[in-house]
Amino acid sequence: MALTGSLPRFLFTGRALQVITHLPDFIRLYWRLFRDPRVSVLAKALLVATLAYVVWPLDIIPDFLPVIGEMDDLGIVIAGLWLFIRLCPPEVVLERVREISTRTGARG
Repeated sequence: MALTGSLPRFLFTGRALQVITHLPDFIRLYWRLFRDPRVSVLAKALLVATLAYVVWPLDIIPDFLPVIGEMDDLGIVIAGLWLFIRLCPPEVVLERVREISTRTGARG
C-alpha cells in the first residue's frame, strides 16, 4: 500500500482504520522478515534498537511534556519500522507479503 498525501488527510479518510485492522499482518511481516536469513544483520539490529527504544525508560523528549513527549516516540518507531523494510531485500519482502496475504485470504 503506497501512502501518498499528507498525514492529516490519511488519518481522517478512513485509511488509518484500514492500517489498524491490518496490524496483525504487519506484525507477522516484521516477525517473518526478522527470522529470514536473507535479511541483513544491520536491518535486524535496527528493528531490535527501534523496539528497545519503546521500552527504554529514557526518551529524547520526556513524556511528561503533553503530546510532544509521546509524538517523538511514535515518530522514532514509525521511522525505524519504515527503514527496516527499506533495508530488507525487496524480493524477500514481496515473498513474505504474498505468504501472509495468501494465508489471510484463505481464512477470510
